[in-house]
Amino acid sequence: MSKKITYSTFSDKEIAIMKGKICPYCDSIPELADTAEIYNGVSFGRMYICRKCGAYVSCHFGTDTPKGRLANAELRQLRIEAHEVFDAIYKLKYKRGRYQAYYWLSKELQRPFDYTHIGMMDEETCRKVIRICKEYLFRKDPDRFPQFAEI
Repeated sequence: MSKKITYSTFSDKEIAIMKGKICPYCDSIPELADTAEIYNGVSFGRMYICRKCGAYVSCHFGTDTPKGRLANAELRQLRIEAHEVFDAIYKLKYKRGRYQAYYWLSKELQRPFDYTHIGMMDEETCRKVIRICKEYLFRKDPDRFPQFAEI
């Protein structure tokens, strides 16, 4: 019998971290700032930044809503890798679309759908996403993805 996935899977603090309200590295409250601070004076919108440890997350365009949890350099790199393999699943039509791909991923991770966004994930979960997606892509098309045979 499979484990029921509920919001109670996460504590209030974990939810606040996933929503960018608390820094996951030092528990500080992040400040709203312009992305020009990190992109050499070029603004791409707003972001939340932890002044204590330097972790940050950008906001959805035109809003003050963070795209997920604050991230250090390691997590930002893992998010890029996770998106590369995850996005291939729906862009190559192995799933009907992005929504269906995230629904599948939520089941694979045994995580509530509303919290199955790569921007909300920590380093460990991003590594799981990378592994799960590479295994899936190899199973679907081993000739196209032979590099994922030894995952």
